[in-house]
Amino acid sequence: MIASLVMYARPELEKSHARLWTLIRNSLATRGVDAPPALSQAAPLFDVWNDPLLTLSQTCGMPYRTQLKDTVQLVASPDYGLEGCPAGYYRSAIVVRADDPRGNLADYATARLAYNAAHSQSGFAALYNHVLPLGFWFADRIASGGHLASAQMVSNGKADIAALDAQTWRLIERFESVAAHLRVLECTAPTPGLPYITGAQNSPDTVFAAFTEALNALDAQDKTALDLQGLVRISSAEYLAVPNPPIEASA
Repeated sequence: MIASLVMYARPELEKSHARLWTLIRNSLATRGVDAPPALSQAAPLFDVWNDPLLTLSQTCGMPYRTQLKDTVQLVASPDYGLEGCPAGYYRSAIVVRADDPRGNLADYATARLAYNAAHSQSGFAALYNHVLPLGFWFADRIASGGHLASAQMVSNGKADIAALDAQTWRLIERFESVAAHLRVLECTAPTPGLPYITGAQNSPDTVFAAFTEALNALDAQDKTALDLQGLVRISSAEYLAVPNPPIEASA
């Protein structure tokens, strides 16, 4: 068995995530579902997502569409109450340096893009689909390995522009001094948020019920810290309807 809640993990939120997991685990136990005692927050993402005994994790829309849809089950999508997004949806904040004089996205056609990973919906696919109508894609790109690293690269001049998951950007603004050196140029269109998933051996309805019960029991301070307002059931079809960039876009 394995579980993780790592997509928005930060040192400041470690205890809140741990307390949420304890509540979820206890709620699963009352429903006859075994779960690991602790979250595997340091485990490689795809190792967790592909584990045949996956209890619960949170993935990204693009890996779900391209690699996981036939082996995992959707449990729910988180509602973070993000501005400009329906419940359970999110979008990307396209950030540039605060002192960069370029005024619109087209002005960045020859700029260097920092992106967290080519399999990321918010850091890569959302931006690709957003700039496609403008008739260009960033030829100069650098993989950063994470949204915070992308923000830091833009801030220190190693890159000029990045697309950051809106909830991650909210946390960067809250906890990271680098946010003061960046500004949001514009935002991408909302898409279904990072879904919670479980393995084929579990009932997603049972896991959803356990998660809902746990969230209702979570201390208000922890709920506020995690920005987690609730859970939304979004269909697989809605996730699969989001277009993937062509392979050559990441070449």
